[in-house]
Amino acid sequence: MSTFEIKMPKMGESVQEATITKWFIEKGQSVEEDEALLEIATDKVDSEVPSPVEGKVIDIKYETGDVVAVGEVIAIIDLTGEGEVVEDTSEAKGDEEKDSSEEKEAPEKEQEEEKEDKKESSKESPDLNQKSNRFYSPLVRNIAQEENVTFEELEQIEGTGNEGRVRKQDILAYIENRGSSAKQGEKQPSAASKQPTDSKQPVSEGGGVAPSVSGQDEIIEMNRMRKVIAERMVNSKHTAAHVTSMVEVDVENLVQWRNQKKKEFQDHEGIKLTFMPMFIEAVSKALKDYPLINVAIDGDKIIKKKDHNIGIAVALPGNNLIVPVIKKADHKNITGLAHELNNLAQKARDNKLTMDEIQGGTFSISNFGSFGNVMGTPIINQPESAILAVGTIEKKPAVVETEYGDIIVPRHKMFLSLTYDHRVIDGALGGAYVRRVADYLEQFDKNRTL
Repeated sequence: MSTFEIKMPKMGESVQEATITKWFIEKGQSVEEDEALLEIATDKVDSEVPSPVEGKVIDIKYETGDVVAVGEVIAIIDLTGEGEVVEDTSEAKGDEEKDSSEEKEAPEKEQEEEKEDKKESSKESPDLNQKSNRFYSPLVRNIAQEENVTFEELEQIEGTGNEGRVRKQDILAYIENRGSSAKQGEKQPSAASKQPTDSKQPVSEGGGVAPSVSGQDEIIEMNRMRKVIAERMVNSKHTAAHVTSMVEVDVENLVQWRNQKKKEFQDHEGIKLTFMPMFIEAVSKALKDYPLINVAIDGDKIIKKKDHNIGIAVALPGNNLIVPVIKKADHKNITGLAHELNNLAQKARDNKLTMDEIQGGTFSISNFGSFGNVMGTPIINQPESAILAVGTIEKKPAVVETEYGDIIVPRHKMFLSLTYDHRVIDGALGGAYVRRVADYLEQFDKNRTL
């Protein structure tokens, strides 16, 4: 019988595991090439896994909800389409062990025990990972179980892995220091613990004070994406020293130009002309003037990014958010930016973004103005170092200098607010950058062609 192993695919450089959210097939079912087998989810995106071959599914190794490491075999397909369904792989391997020599019996039993351990850990993983806002690897879960580390303790461990994930050395260091920390805590209680109000307050699963709940309150369980967003936002606040600088911008020329061109643009290009392509253009121009805004931090090193990969925050149905990335935005004109922006936004709302389309960002923009907000102070999208918020455009009375003196006239204005990481960007640099973005918008040529 000729078989083919379906393995958990690699979904990006930083992604080491994925959660199986849905199986589209069952054991014994025949599948065609490119037919969707299952849906998987990472902390970044959901994706379907198609079958690279045609045949019959004879074994499914993991269930819905299991967290599986990249490269692990998740299903087996018989290429002849006539194979028998494997009901219990451990019994089949037991029969093979009986036929093998006594010299090989011990190693094979050890391998079998390891596989059983993996199965047990994968069965436990859905409850733990659904309960938490972050993923825990099978290795970390096994160590926690062996050392009697509770879920509440796991949640308090500061992870040094990607996106704050707890690594082996993190939990081992915690276990090593747990005893001494507990003794010190008994001898020298913290100031917070001395306060009677804190000791009486119930603690929530995610840490902090648990809210009181009445019989009329509705309890809504966070979905997977909401948990990921919550984790990333808290991680960013814990990681970066957030500072925000704001400027008011006169965008009268920009508004007049768009009003003149939007009908022609839609007739010719088939899509609406929004203000965002012009914002992206100004952001990219200013990044060329101030390249130390387009950076990331790696320990005590500053990585100055060459490409201008601009992430655009997109609101999704169900009160969720995702940030697709326009790659090399500095190489695109307004028409090109408009098309790519429209395409990514539509794919985001249809849940069809690929991993490549949400990775590699170097700077982000959040459009608070689309909700009628005057300004906002967004949270930095890690591992970037800055994010620009654009407010709503409003007509206001403004003082304009003329050869006959100052006059008050109505002008279209808006606020820009730049949130940046003070570990690497000081106020002078952050303030100069957001001012330069404003200058490019104010100096927009209302006579330019598309």
